[in-house]
Amino acid sequence: MATRVTHWINGKLWEGTPERSGDVYDPATGEITKTVDLASATVLDDAVAAAKAAFPGWRDTSLTKRASILFAFREILNARKEEVAAIITEEHGKVLSDALGEVTRGLEVVEFACGIPHLLKGGFSEGVSTGIDVYSIRQPLGVVGIISPFNFPAMVPMWFFPIAIASGNTVVVKPSEKDPSATNLIAQMWKDAGLPDGVFNVVHGDKESVDALLDNKDVKSVSFVGSTPIAKYVYERGTANGKRVQALGGAKNHMLVLPDADLDLAADQAINAGFGSAGERCMAISVVLAVDPIGDELVAKIQQRMGSLKTGDGRRNCDMGPLVTKVHRDKVASYVDAGEAAGATLVEDGRGITVDGDANGYWLGPTLFDNVTTDMTIYQEEIFGPVLSVVRVPSYEAGVQLINDHPYGNGTAIFTNDGGAARRFQNEIEVGMVGINVPVPVPMAYYSFGGWKASLFGDSHAHGTEGVHFFTRGKVVTSRWLDPSHGGINLGFPTHG
Repeated sequence: MATRVTHWINGKLWEGTPERSGDVYDPATGEITKTVDLASATVLDDAVAAAKAAFPGWRDTSLTKRASILFAFREILNARKEEVAAIITEEHGKVLSDALGEVTRGLEVVEFACGIPHLLKGGFSEGVSTGIDVYSIRQPLGVVGIISPFNFPAMVPMWFFPIAIASGNTVVVKPSEKDPSATNLIAQMWKDAGLPDGVFNVVHGDKESVDALLDNKDVKSVSFVGSTPIAKYVYERGTANGKRVQALGGAKNHMLVLPDADLDLAADQAINAGFGSAGERCMAISVVLAVDPIGDELVAKIQQRMGSLKTGDGRRNCDMGPLVTKVHRDKVASYVDAGEAAGATLVEDGRGITVDGDANGYWLGPTLFDNVTTDMTIYQEEIFGPVLSVVRVPSYEAGVQLINDHPYGNGTAIFTNDGGAARRFQNEIEVGMVGINVPVPVPMAYYSFGGWKASLFGDSHAHGTEGVHFFTRGKVVTSRWLDPSHGGINLGFPTHG
């Protein structure tokens, strides 16, 4: 019998009877391994009510106490990260090493949030007028919502909730129904770390629960990561209801390779960035722009390396796992069909490959197209799978123009040994995250993550200083004290608990 995954509300698993449920698959076998409860609007509202009730007490908890719980959570998560990674591989399909890397990157945001006493410090100006001081403070919003995607079921929620919780907010997370279990395990870890009931809640569901979260008047902000059409929908509906919204959308990330680049390094990194996690990354490189005259040599080096890649069950010794669902696998395969029909050169075909895994898994091997043109759908649209396209360009300027003309602006990279070209690129390129000889420029937690153009709706990026500001509101206090006061005598060493 399939295991049931249900909601986590007010410090415990939900005990109600679901009106609807969905199936959770093992992508490497095609088997149904779990069922997940799909929340009604009423269940979502109950979770928000629990978070709202917990907010005053958590808001008034000292920064020192909040930070100590963050530290405890960090230690528990670090000790059990292999367990979280195994769940991710079972439900998403990515290989274990990749899943463990995901959890580790999420831990970086937890560690950043442990410094919340420093991050929430305001400014102070003494004597701005006679006997008057002015100072600034940052205060939490209240109940905040997080809607996370299937491709990073642990890391992406951790871009948001550690900072939100450390700042004094309470949280309702709506994970992807495709791989829901990691978030429940994280909820239990929060409880074990001493987080008060109601501060962290998990509601599983589909569009009904998303809409309920966007419409609930007690939810003050929503953070979302997913495809651009849904990001736009979340942003418009959330802001129409008076919420702060940061909605990170899709991508079509280009890698510009100049003739002076180390082509072996460029080929290695094109493989890593194009086929890691089966290309199901918003930061995946999906387009390589080869500047003349290096196209033939670069394509040959990429193809040579692809021959050593092993696709199969992520729990085995493989380089790349399956795609997350059969529907998604079939959609990505349809792009391969479209690329062939449009006249692109299919250098390596991932359809029908031999895999180290069950025949019923959702397999599509690494695929390489050459001579791709900008009018083809495989260039224009986000594929979100292991399909790498090579576009030949005559110059640096032509490559930059292609990148800047594309509607997405999430991440990009340049490969070159010319420092002047790299500096020019980082200045001229209209993309939010830039790599120089680094193909997947995901910033560290103390910098902020986010793109430009159709890759971001809203004004705030994730984590870093922008994340702290998103989950807090600024307040400026002007004060005058006419009489001194005394607190009595106490010779004990002062503490801040």
